[in-house]
Amino acid sequence: MSATVPVCYSDVGKSASDLLGKDYPVGTIKFESKTNAPNGVSFILSGQKDLKSGNINGEFKSKYNYPKKGFLFTGTWTTNNYLNTQVELDNNLAKGLKLDLSTNLQLNTGNKSVKGGLIFKQPGFHTRLYADLLEGPVFQGDVVIGHEGFLIGGEAIYNVSDGNVTRYGVSTGYTAPEYNITLKATNSMAAYELLYYHRVQPNIEAGAKARWDTTSSDNNISMEVGTKYFLDRDTFVKAKIDNFGRLGLGYTQALRPGVKISIGGSFETSKLSSNSHRIGVSFNLES
Repeated sequence: MSATVPVCYSDVGKSASDLLGKDYPVGTIKFESKTNAPNGVSFILSGQKDLKSGNINGEFKSKYNYPKKGFLFTGTWTTNNYLNTQVELDNNLAKGLKLDLSTNLQLNTGNKSVKGGLIFKQPGFHTRLYADLLEGPVFQGDVVIGHEGFLIGGEAIYNVSDGNVTRYGVSTGYTAPEYNITLKATNSMAAYELLYYHRVQPNIEAGAKARWDTTSSDNNISMEVGTKYFLDRDTFVKAKIDNFGRLGLGYTQALRPGVKISIGGSFETSKLSSNSHRIGVSFNLES
């Protein structure tokens, strides 16, 4: 059996993170609309209102994809007056090599950043190296090595001006077709996280996360467990609860092709009579 390309470092343990984190639009009203043109251009308009503060944020994003040349251009303009661009070239210079150049400009203040990156993927190997060209310079790199389901990886950030490694971490795990487990050490080995994901049946998923932060004042372990159940192919419900008694509930349904709605809520089970409960809703349109 040939080796597969492992996920990038930031996606190690993603199945459990998505199960416990996505599809819970708590405390907000979100809207996203995506349209695709035949020539490879897509437009994404998104907005979000915070129900507590009333603040509204949005962004307009356009993407041009030319897969024959491995070219992808992304431009984003936000209501905070940030203008971001990203150019990606995949498999141009060598097979498995991607070049990435992104810029960020704050139009109100003139603050800007320019980052360049190299991503190299081969069976059993996935590495990334980014450089902040205007600060430091600062280099950020990570690597993941995989073999027969086992993964091991590490990341580090190095500031050339200071000559110091400002942050580093490692992760290891095992991935099977129906489940995966991941152990991460982050924040320069000061925080530890264990993630577990299991597709129990085709329509039932379960997951758990435990985190211990040695820099926290209480020095306790936080835990969270959750599940996802498909009522049919267009509808699913989610539920999660942590050791602080916070209960999360979510409901997502595809109303028709390209139209999806998600409703979520967070409830303090130890303070049912308080007004600390939060709900929210998200609408997604795609054509």
